[in-house]
Amino acid sequence: MNIIPEDIAYRPIGILRSPFTDIQGMPVQPVGALGVTGHIEVHPDFAEGLADLEGFSHVFLLYHLHRVRGYDLTVRPFLDNADHGIFATRSPKRPNPIGLSVLELEEVSGLTVRLRNVDVLDGTPVLDIKPYVPHFDVWEAGKVGWFATKARKADGYISDDRFR
Repeated sequence: MNIIPEDIAYRPIGILRSPFTDIQGMPVQPVGALGVTGHIEVHPDFAEGLADLEGFSHVFLLYHLHRVRGYDLTVRPFLDNADHGIFATRSPKRPNPIGLSVLELEEVSGLTVRLRNVDVLDGTPVLDIKPYVPHFDVWEAGKVGWFATKARKADGYISDDRFR
C-alpha cells in the first residue's frame, strides 16, 4: 500500500535575481533567453555546498514557481493550440509548481552563483542546484510527443497570457 504524504516542505537555498519582474513577455525556456544573465543569492547556511560547483559549465536549477496560483490538469501549452495533460507539458500551472532549467554557469563568487540564459522570474526561491553532466544527462530522444511538429523556432520564445 502506497501512502502519499499530504505535505512536503522545502527550504529555499537562495533567491534567483533576473531582469524579469513580470511574467508577461518573459522568455519561455532557456533557449528563449540566450545571453540573459542572472544570479542566485545563496543563503549563508548553504555556502559550503557551493564548493567545486565552478568546475561545471552548466547546472540544473530547481525552483519554486512562487507566482503560480492553482493548477490545471489539462492545459493549452505555449507553441500549441490544442489541450494536453499537464504532465505532457512544461506549463508552470502544475500540482507542485516546481521549475527546472538547465543554465550555463558563469561564476561562483562567495554566496553568488552567476548564470546565463536565465528564463526565471526575479525573486524566485531556489530549491536546489545540481551539476549538469552530459555523460549522465544527455539521452537520444526517440519521441517528443506533440512537440515534434512545434520545435522549429530557435528564438523568440516569450510567455503570453497562458502563464498568468
